Amino acid sequence: MATKEQIIAKAKAAILDFDEDAAAEAAEESLAAGINPAEVIQDGYTAAMNEIGEQFEAGTLFLPHVIAASEAMNAGVAVLTPALEKLGGETKSKAKVVIGTIEGDIHSIGKDIVATMLKIEGYQIFDLGRDVPIKTFVEKAKQVGAQVVASSALMTTTMVNQIQIEEQLKEAGVRGSLKTMVGGAPVTLDWAKKIGADIYGENATDVVNKLNAIF
Repeated sequence: MATKEQIIAKAKAAILDFDEDAAAEAAEESLAAGINPAEVIQDGYTAAMNEIGEQFEAGTLFLPHVIAASEAMNAGVAVLTPALEKLGGETKSKAKVVIGTIEGDIHSIGKDIVATMLKIEGYQIFDLGRDVPIKTFVEKAKQVGAQVVASSALMTTTMVNQIQIEEQLKEAGVRGSLKTMVGGAPVTLDWAKKIGADIYGENATDVVNKLNAIF
């Protein structure tokens, strides 16, 4: 039987190798070994995604690699999700969060990590994916009665669309009933304040802490 360390190392390696099958296999092994799925996600998948993110920033990896790594992580997380939901028990979800990467942006690495961490924390996540039109955020928020609308932008050119989310939520008459959260590489606390967003999420841990403080 592989040790916990070996299984987590395998989960991490699977992402770094862009290997969906290996990521799912590591997840299955971890469940069989009774390892807390949150640990596998944190120390395995997320740790690997952070490394991928750094290599992407440094220009040693490119967007197709990032997408392949996210897909491998998603394959692993999909295996772990039922176990995570059991851990959360039948407790009522803390809040409904609509999350997506904004229109024009095809990266979703940070957003995927945030969505996964919030799932572990017991939030109900409606992940719209990447390159999401503003109206989709608004429609989904209305449809599910979201308490949080979170948008991630990775370029200064797409970041300006976060203003539109604020405007369109107001027009739809739902802005007052929810919190908006913005994040992404070029996004700053000043920017969040300037556009009137409620929360600035610096990274996944920061997002979890800030939402836990509210809900």
